[in-house]
Amino acid sequence: MSIYHVFISHAWHYGDQYNTVVDWLEESTLLFRNYSVPKHDPVDANNTAKLKSALTEQISHANIVIIIAGMYAAHSGWIDYEIDEAVCMKKTIIALKPRGNERIPQKIQDTATELVSWNSQSLINAIQKY
Repeated sequence: MSIYHVFISHAWHYGDQYNTVVDWLEESTLLFRNYSVPKHDPVDANNTAKLKSALTEQISHANIVIIIAGMYAAHSGWIDYEIDEAVCMKKTIIALKPRGNERIPQKIQDTATELVSWNSQSLINAIQKY
């Protein structure tokens, strides 16, 4: 069975969505390694350059980048940076549309390998394709 290396791009302010995605992965039969940078386990970076370098390093280990694609992502410089890095590294990008969102940012629509609805099986099926 394959081990999936994932990076979950998310806004710390919406940590509950991140936790839900991690729960879905843990409850599935997928073997995965999480290279994300959640609020409860931040990288040790005391300036913007160091944080960018740390994020780039984490993304480099992932095969799949999952983007929680709420409209807030359009206003997050960090999510924007993570998308740019994933595109540069030619990573598979799975955009996960939060429940209740009618729209997702155009940049995410343009860069996502696949856009899936907010449920565990849709996400797991998308991951297993890659």
